[in-house]
This record gives sequence, C-alpha cells and structure tokens, in this order.
Amino acid sequence: MGKKRIIKKGGGSDVAGTSRALNRVPKKKVASGRLNILATFNNTIVTLADTNGNSLIAASSGAMGFKGSRKSTPFAAAKVGEIIGEKASQMGMRDAEVIIRGIGAGRESALRAFSGKGIAISKIIDMTPVPHNGPRAKKPRRV
Repeated sequence: MGKKRIIKKGGGSDVAGTSRALNRVPKKKVASGRLNILATFNNTIVTLADTNGNSLIAASSGAMGFKGSRKSTPFAAAKVGEIIGEKASQMGMRDAEVIIRGIGAGRESALRAFSGKGIAISKIIDMTPVPHNGPRAKKPRRV
C-alpha cells in the first residue's frame, strides 16, 4: 500500500525557508545596481545585478519553498523581495534601478518589499513584452 507520510508541524517563524536563503551572500561590495523583477502568472523571479548587468543574486518564490498556486501570490513575491533586499543591504548597496517584466500578481509587492529594506530606488522601468499582432490566428471552427 505504500509508505505512510508523516507531516511534522514546526513551530518556527521561518516562512518558506528565509533563513536558509540568507546564508549565501556574495562577498562582493556594490554601491549601486539593477533589480530585475519577472512577474509571471505562475512565479515571481527577482534578480539583482550590478550596473554592467552581471547578476549577483537571484531568488524566486518557487526557490523559497512556495508550491503550486501560492508561488504566484503577492505574499510570496514580497518574501522574495525582502530576501533580495536583505542580501543587497549586506553587500552595501545604497541605490538601485528597477526593471519590471510581466503582468503577474507579484509586480508591485516585490518592489515594495525590496525598497522597504532601506535601498533607494532611482528609476523604475516597465519592460513588459507586448506583442505587435503576434502569431497568425487559428482558423474558425466549422461545425
């Protein structure tokens, strides 16, 4: 009949592995950088890069431990933004420009959580890809 699953209820305040995510912080010191937020319908991916575009830190709501439909929530995106903001402040980052892509639910909440960690935001750019007519439409059904 298979193995029985045992669910352990932990009393810790660690929501979706935040302390584990803060363990690995780059030793590189950066004063300013670029934050890329990709907010899709299924996930929110946040990448922090230096001004040249070399990525330093990346985190996503799926990597934080959220599964299924919880990955696309604003709460999960806020947790990802907090983690990236905490790591950026440990690296000595003072200001960042933000590039947002996608139309998911975590667009604004990831940005608010990141800026709440004391990092000034100099510029916000929305680079959501928009199709200019897109691929050819399907033929109408004949019934």
